[in-house]
Order: sequence, then structure tokens, then C-alpha cells
Amino acid sequence: MGSDTYKTADALLDALQETDVSYLFSNLGSDHPAIIEALAKAKDKNRTLPQVIICPHEYVALSAAHGYYLLSGEAQAVFVHTDVGTQNLGGSLHNVARSRVPVFIFSGETPYTMNGELPGTRNSHINYLQNVYDQRGIVRGYIKWENDIRTGKNVKQLVYRAMQLAKSEPQGPVYLTGAREPLEEEVTPSDDLAHRWKAQEKAALPMSGVKRIVNELIDAENPVILTSYLGRNTEAVEQLITFCEKLAIPMVESNPSTMNFPTNHPLHLGFKSEEVIPNADVILVLDSDVPWIPSQVQPKQNCKLYYIDVDPIKEDIPFWHFPAEERYQADVYQSLIQLNSYINQKELNEYPIRKRYHELKNVHDQQRSMWKQQEVDVPKDVITPEWLTVCVRKVIDDDTIILNETITNAPVVARHLPRIKPGTMFINGGSSLGWNGGAALGVKLAAPDKQVVSLTGDASYLFSVPSSVYWMSRRYNAPFLTVIYNNQGWNATKNNLLKLYPDGVAQRDDRYWVNFDKPADLSIIAEAAGGAFAMKVSNPEKLLQALKLGMEKVKSGQSAVIDVILPNISNQKD
Repeated sequence: MGSDTYKTADALLDALQETDVSYLFSNLGSDHPAIIEALAKAKDKNRTLPQVIICPHEYVALSAAHGYYLLSGEAQAVFVHTDVGTQNLGGSLHNVARSRVPVFIFSGETPYTMNGELPGTRNSHINYLQNVYDQRGIVRGYIKWENDIRTGKNVKQLVYRAMQLAKSEPQGPVYLTGAREPLEEEVTPSDDLAHRWKAQEKAALPMSGVKRIVNELIDAENPVILTSYLGRNTEAVEQLITFCEKLAIPMVESNPSTMNFPTNHPLHLGFKSEEVIPNADVILVLDSDVPWIPSQVQPKQNCKLYYIDVDPIKEDIPFWHFPAEERYQADVYQSLIQLNSYINQKELNEYPIRKRYHELKNVHDQQRSMWKQQEVDVPKDVITPEWLTVCVRKVIDDDTIILNETITNAPVVARHLPRIKPGTMFINGGSSLGWNGGAALGVKLAAPDKQVVSLTGDASYLFSVPSSVYWMSRRYNAPFLTVIYNNQGWNATKNNLLKLYPDGVAQRDDRYWVNFDKPADLSIIAEAAGGAFAMKVSNPEKLLQALKLGMEKVKSGQSAVIDVILPNISNQKD
């Protein structure tokens, strides 16, 4: 049992190093003694392993791994404590699953021996309390693969297999467990064979699909392209621009989770697919889970829909359907290269293409003029979301990375905070609030030379576990600016109620049970927990200066939280 003994835990960590993991976002517990000892031994021997990032809350740990992947494209690892730590992952597991983010999650399990039969046996009362029937069942509905370590002799193969599946499209999280006894098992060091367990190659479009899609779009009078997350591969953005320009096809970002197309481009027609769906005769959907809401808008009967996606039938959504001529499971970047190549071989009638381009540019210009007017028509005594977003725009540049979890104000941010560079805007691909804080931290770790700005609602700020977020930000020198769009309640809940009961009693009596009628100084949480610069602003005339000061603090190495008070959503008191 000396320090030179090589155990399962050592092999597990070596395998993660071999599969290009840089960080272990970790909340360690009583199930991890062998892991901790292995890390200490590696440090003592100056042997390279992934760096441990201490995470006081598991939701933040997984959100940080999520954010790191968005910038780096590399899957990271998250270590949590038995069933209770697994449960604390909470909605962040939903977020990585719906966002198709590859991440390796490891959790210990309670020891399975009681009387000292094996090293690692139970020695605490919690070893009994945390012994549950099906720990892996907690996460089974949200992961691609789950398994447990039964012997250290094949633990590297388990890690390789997990990562192979996590990184193969459609990507997603994987979950491995191991009790203390197998982690303590002495094993023989083995070679690095990770290169033999590579993810599968990304699929291309069949040539028949290339020809059919291009020919349909050439013949169309009102073609439309919709996308939500094409920009997760930043190289795909330029290919999409080229494709749209060749045929003068308008592009709409429907519920985007990335920057997919420069918002200043004449063919960018905004973020509301319902405005273009009714008149379209051919729709090409590229990487989108919900291109439109069928109960709100429908294409005309003879409209033809083509779907290209890493998961064109959404196999993990039980009930889902958008009628399509064809669905292609293919990588959109590779598909756009093929489509552009085929168009270059065609003789096009340039007159109708140029005519449509000019018409679409006029629509784009009129749309932007209307958005600009919304920036001008602002009251003088309160801060509107539009004015707040304009002020944010004035303190950032084109390289600043924005994370947008403003929820009901997300459309305002999309319209008034234009992004022209790929990889500079990210939105949660799932629906569990609180993603923004940990994700911003992970983004900053992946891009330390970039300025990172997290835009969040007040509720999503509280959900993010800010005490952990800003402690980690200071501990790991990862400063970023947070701007809270504080409307003092859960506006999304109110809005959904009004969709069904626009003239109901709740609306009449202002009773929604969503407002924070005793508002807190939210930014002070970050100051107390992580030494962040904290400031609350309610005066429109002082807003810009406050944001400038916050950005200056971030550039000097200190996180900053600017709590901006917007008009409240409800005055309910009971």
C-alpha cells in the first residue's frame, strides 16, 4: 500500500489524461479517497494529470464543463459524490443533454463491504445512508452511456468507451460510477490506447440529397433557411454565408443557442421564424430542435421541408414531429461544403437571384430601422431592457464573448446586441435556469485572453448558485462581468399564463405568485463569496458609467456584478 502502488484510481485518471481532458470539475467526498491519493501521488512525482477545479456546488461544476466545451471543443470531466452529489447536478444534466455537450461524469458509490473484507470498506455511517438501489437510475434518462467499475483491470477501456460515445454525434454526457473497493484495487499500468477508441467520423450528405436540396432551392420563389445551433462549429458560419449569398436565401435564427450568422448581413431576417414560415415554398432546416411552434404557425400545404441535423428525428424527445420531404443525419458543416461545391457547378439565372437579394435587403433594413427606433423610444425615469442592452453594447467589442440567459429578455438582447463573429454569443441549449454563471466561468477558463460577459435574469442568477460561481472565479483567476436584468420575478411563468388566460382572473387581479416583492441586493452575494465588485443601478443616466466601471474591474482581474433594476413584472403582495 506504499506510495508507488498503482491502483484503479491511478489508471482512471491516466485514461482521462489520455483522452485530452484538461480539467476535473470536482466536488469530492467520502467515496474518493483513492482518487485524492492518486492525484497527490501524481503531484509528488510531477506526473501530468488533468487539473482539479474545486466546485462547491455540483450544478456549477457541470455548467462550467459545459461552458469550457463551447469554446474549446474538448470534453471535460466532472467528479461528484455518490447519490447526493449526482442529484445536485440537477438541471445542469438536462442542459448538457439537450445542448449535446460531451462530458464525462464520474461518481463514487458507497462501499459494498462492511467488515473490512477489502480495502475501502465502510467506515462511516454515511456509507450506509448513501447506499441506494439504483444510483445510475438517477441520470439514466439524460445520458448516452452509463456503467460501473467492477475491476481495475479494464478501467481504461471503460473510460475510452465512455469518451468514444460522448464525442460521437449526437454528442452528450456519459456517467461512470465506482465504489471504493474497486478503486483501491492494485493493477498493472497499461499503455495509452486512447487513439484506438476514436469517435466515429461525422457523416456527409448523400449525393442524391445534395442534388435534391440545391435544385429545390434554385426553383423556389421564397426559400428560407432556419437554424438554431449551426454555429457551434464556427467554421460552418462562413459556409452558410456563402450558401445563402449564392442563391439569395434569407436566414432566420430560431431560438438560437449560438451565433449562427452575422446579424448585420442583409440576408439575416431576425429571430422570428413565424414571420417567414407562412410564405415559404421551400424550407431548409439546419441544426435546430424546434424550428417553429406548430400551434402558432404552419407552413402552407405545398411547402417542402428538408432537415439536416446530427439528430434529425430527435430520438431522445418522446413526442416530436415536423413534416419533411427528407431528413438527413449529417454534419451541417460538411453538408454545406458539399452544397456549395455543387452550386458552383450549376449555371444559375442571376437575375431573379439578384432581384430577391435586393428585396430581402430592404426587409432587413426596415427590420433594423424598427429595432433602432425601440432604442430611441425609452422612458427617462426607468431602465428598459432595450436601453440596458444598448449600454452593454457600448462597453464591449466584437471579440467579447456573451452568454445570454436573460430568458424573457433574450429576444431583446438578440435584436440590440448584434454579433458578427462566430463563437461570440452562447445561449443555454436546455431549459434549466442557472446555466449562465458556471458556463461563463468555463468559457473564461477556455479563453483566458477574452472578455466574457454573462447576461442573466434575476431568477436565473439565483438559480446559478452565485456563492459558488464567484468563489470559483476568484480562486481560479477567471474574472467576468455579470449584468443582471432584474425585473424582480419570474416573467416567463407570467407570460405563459397570459398565453392561455389573457383575460383571466390572474391577469385582472395581478396574482401570479412570481414576483420577488422583497428584493435583495443580489450583487452582494458575489462580493461576499468571491470578492466581486458589486453595484446596483436603477437610474438610467448612471447605467452606462456603472457598466464601464464593471468592465474596468474585470479587465483588472476582478469579477463584477452589476444588478440593473428594470420595471417589475407584478405588484402582488399576498
